[in-house]
Parts: sequence; structure tokens; C-alpha cells
Amino acid sequence: MPDARHYVVLGNGTAGTTAAETLRKNDPDCRISLFTDEPYPLYNRVALPPFLKGKTPESKLFMKTMEFHRDRNICFYPNVRVCKVDLESRTIVTDTGNDFSYDRLLVATGGTPNHLDVPGADADGVCYFQTLDDTKDLVERIERGRSAVSIGGSYISYELAEGFRSRGLHVTWLIRGPRFLHRVIDEDGGELVDRIARHHGVDMVYEDTADHIETRDGHVAAVISRGSRRIEADIVGCGLGLTYNHGFLPSGSVDIKYGIVTNEYLETNVEGVYAAGDIAEFYDVDLDRHYTMGTWASASLHGRISALNMLGDRQPVRDVRQYTTTLFDSRMTVIGATPDIRPEIQGVSRVYPNGSNPTNWSYRRLFFYENRLVGAALIGDMARKVELVKTIRSKNDVWDDRERLLS
Repeated sequence: MPDARHYVVLGNGTAGTTAAETLRKNDPDCRISLFTDEPYPLYNRVALPPFLKGKTPESKLFMKTMEFHRDRNICFYPNVRVCKVDLESRTIVTDTGNDFSYDRLLVATGGTPNHLDVPGADADGVCYFQTLDDTKDLVERIERGRSAVSIGGSYISYELAEGFRSRGLHVTWLIRGPRFLHRVIDEDGGELVDRIARHHGVDMVYEDTADHIETRDGHVAAVISRGSRRIEADIVGCGLGLTYNHGFLPSGSVDIKYGIVTNEYLETNVEGVYAAGDIAEFYDVDLDRHYTMGTWASASLHGRISALNMLGDRQPVRDVRQYTTTLFDSRMTVIGATPDIRPEIQGVSRVYPNGSNPTNWSYRRLFFYENRLVGAALIGDMARKVELVKTIRSKNDVWDDRERLLS
């Protein structure tokens, strides 16, 4: 229909794909164009760590197909990179030389892994872990390798260490800070993660990082640390954070800090332009803070809410984020807000030993702001998880009840 509104969605992760699907359900006559620089329709990024470990086959990763988009009249453009957005003419320009006008634009392009910036970091065998192609490359390298180093103190570096070890490599985990997730878990939680990792044969190194990569015939041979350690490796996996993909937006137009700044409705400061998923530095009304939220469930929620607001609704983001991952034979969940979002958040914690095997131990850290429970970090026993989420959503003063919540 020539007068139908045209929605352009950049990025086909769960935020972008959910947005496109929501737009179609609520506006049967609109035009929708969905762009991605990857060759695939939506796949489950949460399932990439199990795929890396050999526990999930590649065929189980895909959540959408090309036919899905065709059947819903969503124009899907794989392997296409957006080079420029002209905000005045409401047009995007792609690397294919084509331009597309839009009435509403959603930016859900996520981020690109930060690369290791030391001599030798361009050697064959220095790897990153974000996309399906990254994971397939890692699997091939693991099959030929004997030892690996994981660099970083984030979820990604942990998932690399676990993936390498589960496939039989000798693994050294090199963390620049004092512990894993040092902004979220305290010393007791860090010690438990250390015990679990060492129990599974991982060599742990803290407060040290790579100085340079030693190479042999262009391939990784060892990591030389700033602390003068020489760690032999066939593979170096890096989990060093993300740089968000918003360079195609004109400088000084859309408000950008770390991510793309939005209000609670995922609207940017430019009319008709929205952001969703990892890249959205959205406003949290309850905490009076802007921050990014990089979880699959939150990105899906962003996709749905941004689409409804692009259609004319006024739905704010009200979410209790939850990220759950394996921790070798244990599990870890981070819920809600943590001190990296707002420094005034206060944490209280407790470790529950259970025998000599640290995999059976539990850890809870609860986060409070203005006497309200706003978040939690759990390792091991998840029995309190549902109650904690309900308590966060209640927004009640529960400071005096903290001991019971910890127990």
C-alpha cells in the first residue's frame, strides 16, 4: 500500500526481530524492513555457550527462518550493513549503495567485541565470542588445540573458560581485576567462583593481563602477561566488553553516551528514532538512572515495547532483568539492579558451604536501594529466586527483613 507507514529496524537480534513481529501483528498494512550484517535470521545467542561446549547442535540454535519473514511480509535484508542515517530526509544508506526511507526507525544493532590491544593481538588464534560464526570458528580451533587462555573478568570470558575446559583443553583464566564480576559479587562470591573454577581444572590468575602475544609462524604461541608470566596457548579467547554499533548515526544528533540514550519509552531525542536491546541506554524511572541492560529477556521486552510505542502507545520499560548461566557444574543468576548501575546500592551477602566440593556450595548477595530490594546475585541454590523477583517488583521497604531473605 503506497500510503502505509514504513518501519525500518536495524539489527535482527531478539530486540529487532521481536519488534518486527510485534509491528506486523498490530499493523497488518504497514511496511517493515529488517536489516542485519549477519547472514542468518534470528538465532538464540543464549544457546551459543552450550553449542561451544558441544551440548547443543547448531540446528537447534535457529529461532526464525527466511520463510518466517516472507510469510509475514517482513522485508529481510541479511548481509547488509547500514552506513549512514540521514535524519532530515529520514533515509538510511546501506553498503550495497541503496537507500531506504522510513517513517519510524528502530536501532537495535547491539555491539562489537572490544579487541585486545597489545602487540601480537592480530595473530591467528586470538578470538572473540559473540556471533554464531565466532562460535563455529572457536569449535574448529578447539578441535585442533591443546591449551587456551581466556582474558577478562566478564560473563563472556567465563563462558570461554568453561567452553575450552569442557572440551578438554588446558585453560588459564586471566583476570585484570581482583575477581570475576568484581562490580557485582564481593570477595566471598569471588572466592567461591575461584574454588569452582579450580575444582574443574582451570588455572586462575588475578590482577594481571596480557602484555603481548608471542607468535610462531603468525599463530598464537603464548600470552606474556604484564606480571611477566608466560602462558602457552593455541587459542586466546577475549571477553573485554563491547563497543556499541551506532557509528552510522550523524555526530551530534542522536544523544549518545555509552549506548544510545532513550527515555523510559525507548524514544531518543530525535523524533521517530527509537533504540532497543543492548544498545539502548534507557531511563529507569524507579532508579532515576540511565543504563544499558544486556540480557536476552530484556532485549525481547525492549523489542515489544519499542514496537508498540512506534505504533503510538506510551508503554514504559518496567523490568526486573535476569541473567542466568551455568558456572561449570553450578549455576549463577544476576537479578535486577547492581552497584555498577547506581553506586548508592548497598549489598549484603552470605556463603553457604556444603561439603568439600565447592560446586555444591551456595552464595547470595542482595542489593538494596532506599531500603527496597532492587537486585540479587545467586550462585548455586536458586530456591529463593522467585521470591526475590516478587520482592523486587513489590518495591516495599524490606531492609529489616534482609536476614530472612538471605537465609
